[in-house]
Amino acid sequence: VLFRSPSFWRRLAQRRIAWCQCACPAKRAPTLAGMKITEALFAEHLVFHNMFDHIEAMAPKLKTLAEVKSMAGMMESLLKAHSDTEDELFIGPLELCFEQIGQRDAFLEEHQEIDESLKSLHQVRRLKQARQLLLAAVALGQTWMEQRTRGTV
Repeated sequence: VLFRSPSFWRRLAQRRIAWCQCACPAKRAPTLAGMKITEALFAEHLVFHNMFDHIEAMAPKLKTLAEVKSMAGMMESLLKAHSDTEDELFIGPLELCFEQIGQRDAFLEEHQEIDESLKSLHQVRRLKQARQLLLAAVALGQTWMEQRTRGTV
């Protein structure tokens, strides 16, 4: 099944963190209440890495424009939910810090660039062009997630 709800992906990320930490006895498995914001966002980033890999692998196999647009819609929806969570829990409270180090505008521009790429895909009428836009949005998303995962806000 290609399409799942954002809550499914969050639960999957939480299970993955719990499993990884249980595999290492020195660490305790976190509970949702005891999870740090950065740990939760990092877990979501792991899910996005897997989603981007899946889209890259599947895009060439998609046969219709509707399939490409549907996959783009899923990506757009999940990124929007993640972005809203980041804005509320992380960026909002630290906005002045990001502004002082000159990263606030870059952060917002990256979000907008990915959003615009996905929204422009919905106007396309040709399969080949839609695939190219989807893969371009995935590449932007991968770059963005890599930077966040490495902590180079």
